[in-house]
Parts: sequence; structure tokens; C-alpha cells
Amino acid sequence: MTETSGSDHLDTTRSAYDAVAVRYTELFADDLAGYPLDRAMLAAFAELARQQGGGPVADLGCGPGHVTAHLRDLGLMAFGVDLAPAMVAIARSRHPELRFEEGSMADLGLADGSLGGILARYSLIHTPPEELPAVFAEFHRLLAPGGHLLLAFQAVDRPVPPVEAFDHKVALAYRWWPDALAALLADAGLPEVARSVRAPYEGERPGPQAHLLARRQPAD
Repeated sequence: MTETSGSDHLDTTRSAYDAVAVRYTELFADDLAGYPLDRAMLAAFAELARQQGGGPVADLGCGPGHVTAHLRDLGLMAFGVDLAPAMVAIARSRHPELRFEEGSMADLGLADGSLGGILARYSLIHTPPEELPAVFAEFHRLLAPGGHLLLAFQAVDRPVPPVEAFDHKVALAYRWWPDALAALLADAGLPEVARSVRAPYEGERPGPQAHLLARRQPAD
């Protein structure tokens, strides 16, 4: 999905998702159908992106491309990026009408202000906490003024610790206290607009599931 600290960790994460790409697709490529609250946050994100002019929207850590396609169905010019070549190949085969690329969310090589929106749905969870400020600074650079960022992640429901590691089965991952993640976003010039925190649906990993919606200010 996305990178962890250093090239060794990046290679490990890429290889791990390449190895499970087919099984991951079988398990999760239709998951939005059973997640109405997640769809509501995606719908709000899409409406806000359209209000800002409907510029390109990047689905970072797109996996098999199902959420990218959902964003397209919501009226966005969406494209997907994933670290794992096997995931990108599956996304392209399932959704040949959409654009999917291999890449790292920390260095997309796009022009300043070129994106109308960024979605990172459970794709920052493998990024070590010390690397997130640089990732969020890159998101700020990429977003057009007024553009929105939507994050989804596993959460902790207490301030101490504000972040904790857990066994994700594929690669080491992190849960965040939403207030702590929102503070990092604000430090990067992406103040919070809204959030949702819900209980896990049946079959999901135990613990709260969170969304944070943030925005680059119209003129900053």
C-alpha cells in the first residue's frame, strides 16, 4: 500500500502486498457495499471536490482499484497509485478505463497544486509516525488551494499512547488517536474539516475505525 521507514521497509511492504494481491482482492474488492458510513464520507469528500472545480483526485494506496472506481462513479476524475506492482496490475485489469500507476505517496512527481483531492484510505497505516510530517507536507504541496484530503485509518480511543503499532498480518501497521493525527495535519497546513469514528463492522479488525477530512486553505 504505502511505504515504511527506509528502503528496506519499503521493499518489504511492497513485496508483502504483491504476495497477497489476489487474496486481498478477493476479500476487499467489494467491501464498500457493506460500509454505509464509509460511503457517506466518500460522498461528502466527492461533493466537496466537485465544488472546488473537480480537478484530478488521487486514490493513494488504491489496491485493486475498487475505491478509485467508486470515486469515478461519484463524478470525480479519479486515478489510483499503489506501491505494489501486483496490485496495480489487478486494478488495471479490473478497471481498464481508469488510470493506475506504481508509485510512492511521498514522491508522486506531480506539479504543485495539481490535485483537486487526495484519498488515503487505510494506506498510511504502514508509514512510521516520524515520516508522516513529510508525507503530509507533500499532500499540501500537491493539493490545489481549497482541495480536500480524506484519510481512513484504524484508531485508538485514548490519548496515551497517541499511536500504537499492531500486527496487520501483511506488514507492521499503526493505529492513531484521531486528535494526534489531526494535529499533524494542521501543522502541515491541512486543518481538519470533519471526522467520523465508528465501531468496526462484522468481520473487520477490532477497534474503532476513523475518517479525517482536512482541507488546504483557499489562499495560504
